[in-house]
Amino acid sequence: MNEGQLKIGINGLGRIGKLTVWHHAGRRYFNEIVVNVGRQAGTDLSDIAHYLERDSTYGALHTFLHGYQAEPVIGDVDEHAGTMVVDGIPVRFLRAARTPRAIDWKAHGVRLVVDTTGRFLDPTLPADHPDGSARGHLDAGAEKVVVSAPFKITEEGVPIPDDAITTVMGINANDYDPRRHRIISNASCTTTCLAHMMKPLINAFGAKRILSASMATVHAATGSQQVLDRLPKAGKTDLRKNRSILNNIILTSTGAAKALRLVIPEMEHIGFIAESVRVPTGSGSLIILVLSIQERPAEAPIRAVVINKVYEQAAQLDPNGYLKYSQKQNVSGDILGAPRAATVIESIETHTRTADLSLDLADVPGFSQSVLDSLKDTVVRAPVTQAVIYGWYDNEMGSYVNMLGDRIVTIAENM
Repeated sequence: MNEGQLKIGINGLGRIGKLTVWHHAGRRYFNEIVVNVGRQAGTDLSDIAHYLERDSTYGALHTFLHGYQAEPVIGDVDEHAGTMVVDGIPVRFLRAARTPRAIDWKAHGVRLVVDTTGRFLDPTLPADHPDGSARGHLDAGAEKVVVSAPFKITEEGVPIPDDAITTVMGINANDYDPRRHRIISNASCTTTCLAHMMKPLINAFGAKRILSASMATVHAATGSQQVLDRLPKAGKTDLRKNRSILNNIILTSTGAAKALRLVIPEMEHIGFIAESVRVPTGSGSLIILVLSIQERPAEAPIRAVVINKVYEQAAQLDPNGYLKYSQKQNVSGDILGAPRAATVIESIETHTRTADLSLDLADVPGFSQSVLDSLKDTVVRAPVTQAVIYGWYDNEMGSYVNMLGDRIVTIAENM
């Protein structure tokens, strides 16, 4: 981007939208931020300033940016112009258009937009789709759109368009082609953490030796859950999503496994299951990763110390610091706001156990009876190590929003 054009557009002012404003106010890469709220909020712009200034998870904006002695950093609130200044950065708020195509990004000089609404996730939908589409931002004047969630293609079997891509910083960020890609998914907080847990192991042991993998994310509450029990909407089949997150541990689903294959192609050859459990905390989440890894008799056995060494070395070689290796006893609150940490490996809780896997070749399709008859024993035994690894991530600011900010800036640098 050229000087004078360094503006970022943000569609949506929920959790990710708000914290994205915080991130870029502190980062100071863009010289103006344009936020589309899409509706009137409160009584006037000062109520939006009030919302932006304080946060129940991260405290006050000025404290977050400058420490406990800092003074408030939001000023010059102009209701008529729809503007305010946040720590010296002009921020303009648009409060009319609900669908991307109706937001006049061109009039405000915005070429790069991040959509944080979580609504416009299908890159195959046309710009004029009646329910709105991420492509609408392109029609409205943007040149690039970053979506702060995984793509969700509604029509089964339709491939991701050639001009769209999913990336995770530090994993496949360089797959983004500025000449071709116009819609970029930054995946999810869980996929981001999981990718940085899996990639070092694949690099160390090879995908073929990882026989299976499963994960469960113990995930903080999100805005899609209910504070109190309520009646489900018509047609909804998952009744648990309407139960109070303040009072319950809630089983739900995650698309992390599907998205992971988009950023780490080797995952196509690894059997993988991903589950999610929502717990009543505001932010800070945990992945419990379980893998079965084939041992090699000529090599040293895979023990917890070996796996921890893989992560420790990967963290030391990570130029961005996305992977953190910890030897401390952490709880979820300890990783809130951790700068650009995709995952924090809780190394003291890494566990392994090795046992023989017995497989009867008679039960394996493809072996002829003559081959089986020629064998003294049709049962094959192979040593397999099961490993359990814990990775913390701040599903809001510390992990996801900070890495989303990195993705946005790297795209801007090539525009």
